[in-house]
Amino acid sequence: MQQNYQDAMAMVCKFGKPDLFLTFTCNPSWSEILNCMEGVQCPEDRPDIIIRVFNMKLKELLDDICKHGIFGTVLAYIYVIEFQKRGLPHAHILLTLDSESKIHTKDDIDNFVSSELPDPCTDLRLFQIVTKCMVRKIGANLKIAVR
Repeated sequence: MQQNYQDAMAMVCKFGKPDLFLTFTCNPSWSEILNCMEGVQCPEDRPDIIIRVFNMKLKELLDDICKHGIFGTVLAYIYVIEFQKRGLPHAHILLTLDSESKIHTKDDIDNFVSSELPDPCTDLRLFQIVTKCMVRKIGANLKIAVR
């Protein structure tokens, strides 16, 4: 852990502060995981498959970011993998972009961030994925503490 901190600080000294912070979370319903289950197995029964698929998808994400430049030119990145209470991995990723790719204006932010639901008439599958995986539902038992 101390070495990770030192590596991150060395990166900041050389390239400047990170521009983007991403969290990439494992989804136990990924088809690559479910296709490997035998009989009545659940993904929680096979942490070896979960971490293998997660690492494969994390590598693909980093390739999209660094090699294909979906956020612009990346000068440096660092990430750490942690495990949630249920045993699922997730990665925290810091990205430092070159000066041409840095976020300077609110329009630059809008190029990175979207909070719209896809149109179900034009892309029903994407709409279903987003509403299933990205929209938080508030339970009926929600209690708000007022002080």
